[in-house]
Amino acid sequence: MDLHDYDDVAENYDLYLDEMYRTEDAHAGFLDFYLDFAKEYGKDGVIDIACGTGAVLLYLAEHGIIADGTDLSQAMCRVADEKAKAKGFNLNIFPADMTDFRSKRKYSCAIIARSGFMHLPTPELQRAALLNIRENLVDGGMLTFNTFDPHPFFQAQQMNTKDTDYSFRLEYTNKNGQHEKIYNAISYDPYTQIMSGNWKFETLDDNGKVVEERIRPLKMRQTYRQEMKYLLELTGYEIVNVYGGYHKESGVGSAKNVIWCVRKK
Repeated sequence: MDLHDYDDVAENYDLYLDEMYRTEDAHAGFLDFYLDFAKEYGKDGVIDIACGTGAVLLYLAEHGIIADGTDLSQAMCRVADEKAKAKGFNLNIFPADMTDFRSKRKYSCAIIARSGFMHLPTPELQRAALLNIRENLVDGGMLTFNTFDPHPFFQAQQMNTKDTDYSFRLEYTNKNGQHEKIYNAISYDPYTQIMSGNWKFETLDDNGKVVEERIRPLKMRQTYRQEMKYLLELTGYEIVNVYGGYHKESGVGSAKNVIWCVRKK
């Protein structure tokens, strides 16, 4: 299982991301970026792949774009569906693997928001996902997804980190009104380009004493730009734009986010 497969993570996901994004600006403007992308390319249908708890999906719906959503995690899909229904939307949200899902329709626009694509841990799975998404797109359909530029300094640090070398990440209030602290420990394997490790959640009582601890695993793959360019060429896409951020900053140079916008040939 991965971090996002657990019910407790899915149920608190929005809460701790809100706190995370208060201090980290790498995702500033991401909702409007995807809204603009869907408006421009989604006339024949939009699908939000790795939709998580539905942040993008619901933002699109609130702005008049009814998209389908899918995620590998059943827990994430359940939370997204509950949120959609609470807002009065009856959306098509279904659990599926991006490497082999099939829809009853084809789309002109596919979105993999934030780090969804990076959870594919091998080049073979990345290739399978790109080919499968291509099969679910109309001719000329558009796909956007993210990677980030691997940083040698952090890679070197993580090569010497064990999955128990925890660093404090943030503190937030969970769905039950309890304070929780989140720590993570991430190691890096330069041969597989995989970041793997654990997130630790500590639940605190009113006196700050730890009353519960949960360990949740996480695995992501770093992909270099030139590697990604070849993979896109091999799977039948042409690159339309590469941005360095959600405000469509230049993709030249190192970037926290590398946002790929590609078209099915």
